[in-house]
Amino acid sequence: MYLVLATSGRTLTATRVAADGAVIAEHAIDDVAAFVVQSQRAEPDIRWVWHDTAAWYPGLLAAHVRVNRCFDLRLCHAILRNSAFTRESTLAQAPPSRWDALVQAGVEAPIEHRAPQHSTLFDFDDDQAQVADTELDVLAEFLRQLDAVATSTEPGRLQRLLSAESAGALIAAEMRFAGLPWSAEAHDGILTEMLGPRPSVDGERPEKLQALVDQIRILLDSPRLTPESPAELLRALSVAGIQATTTRSWELKQLKHPVIAPLLEFKKLQRLMTANGWSWLDSWVVDGRFRPDYVPGGVVTGRWATSGGGALQLPHLIRGAVKADPGWKFVVADASQLEPRILAAMAGDRGMVAAGASGDLYEGIVASGAVDTRAHAKLAMLGAMYGATSGESGRLMPRLARAYPQAIALVEQAARAGERGEVVSTQLGRSSPPGKHAAAYDDSQSSAQRAASQERGRSWGRFTRNFIVQGTAAEWALCWMASIRNRLSQLSETDWFTDAPHLVFFLHDEVVVHVPAELADSVAEHVTAAAADAGRLVFGDIPVTFPLTTAIVERYDQAK
Repeated sequence: MYLVLATSGRTLTATRVAADGAVIAEHAIDDVAAFVVQSQRAEPDIRWVWHDTAAWYPGLLAAHVRVNRCFDLRLCHAILRNSAFTRESTLAQAPPSRWDALVQAGVEAPIEHRAPQHSTLFDFDDDQAQVADTELDVLAEFLRQLDAVATSTEPGRLQRLLSAESAGALIAAEMRFAGLPWSAEAHDGILTEMLGPRPSVDGERPEKLQALVDQIRILLDSPRLTPESPAELLRALSVAGIQATTTRSWELKQLKHPVIAPLLEFKKLQRLMTANGWSWLDSWVVDGRFRPDYVPGGVVTGRWATSGGGALQLPHLIRGAVKADPGWKFVVADASQLEPRILAAMAGDRGMVAAGASGDLYEGIVASGAVDTRAHAKLAMLGAMYGATSGESGRLMPRLARAYPQAIALVEQAARAGERGEVVSTQLGRSSPPGKHAAAYDDSQSSAQRAASQERGRSWGRFTRNFIVQGTAAEWALCWMASIRNRLSQLSETDWFTDAPHLVFFLHDEVVVHVPAELADSVAEHVTAAAADAGRLVFGDIPVTFPLTTAIVERYDQAK
């Protein structure tokens, strides 16, 4: 059963819709928070339907109301609009609409710019306030989406994807509400140790950073050099006889000169200062919590992004500031070798599945005789998933293809489809954008133009090759988190989720759960069991395993 929440003028409405799309009843509601509580008490499995979780759910959480299940029309529209499974549906064939604009705005705008104010959504006490869905026909869109799933070529898979995507939206809002426990004092201590004391004047370099700048200037005989400027630094390196085409660390490491060591150290510390220095600390850590703006589905493959805070690029250098509350622990878990295992399961390649059954998939590949070392196994798998055709990866690929023909054929087929400009899809039905770079033969082109066209096609083929693997890995991770959330909800006996074990951080294939110390072992078991749940949800009965590396720690940096 579904309850569709929407606004009409200054009226909040709830429409009851059956699983088959039959509209049962509609009525106005005065207090949405109270209505959600009463409805879930009567029907715990009811699914709330709204235009955008990021607009509705923060207000409910602020009122201490937690939603069990939802259907996020914005996120689901993006999937159904583009999926190859629904290409014949009314929704997919319709001209661009406000829903398409909402999808784009949701990816681009920070959460606080999308979500209506709490008073707007619940009280309507501002005469000028407008709720974001007033120009959207929410019920009509929901019925279109139900029809698109029902008439698709893979309704079961799509339904699992939409459920997982919507659950992810709830989890993103809850993690932002709960926040990641963060010690500002510990963070300041890390910065002081690495950079020196905080400058008293904004814009000044900390003393250790300034000392490195002074050393670099002397070694390059450039007393006014600003090494933060790539253009200035390249000129100074050239004058000193150092031939560098970029200032990237990986290239600088290949060069030999006394300036390279202090320059690499400067770049590391400058990156820390810029990305997670005192200004970041002042902006993003409030009352002992870091609350980033997660953007579910923010990447074309379905991976999450962030619109602020840089949560998905949290360096190990500052993870020591992520400290559990007194009497609490972190359960930190990450999926080992996730993408190769995803490929094995997608292809149904029993040989590769068996290689990973004992734990280390790369060691299993070596044991099978496909390659001679673990390093070569890893290199070959990366080449298969990312399209390496030269060097050591290219040399190893034929051996991998002979050992695991189904897995390698799957990514090769996806690459060829991309080169032809075709769409490819993940296991549950998220499809790639249509290719615009197909290398069609045109005898009016010069040989150089044809070569350039073919290279663009190959580049898009490398994208589609990886799209199916990375996108399916994102689906697995969503199912994993959704299962963790469900299991923690059942484990809890408290009235509010932040008083019990709850998710506080997610990074592609890694989760952090904040948990009372006495429950840490039990929660670790549930997190592991949830990985098996996710495998069954995405791949059914294929016996692929998704082992986790799990740690129970007081600080995030202790997990690895």
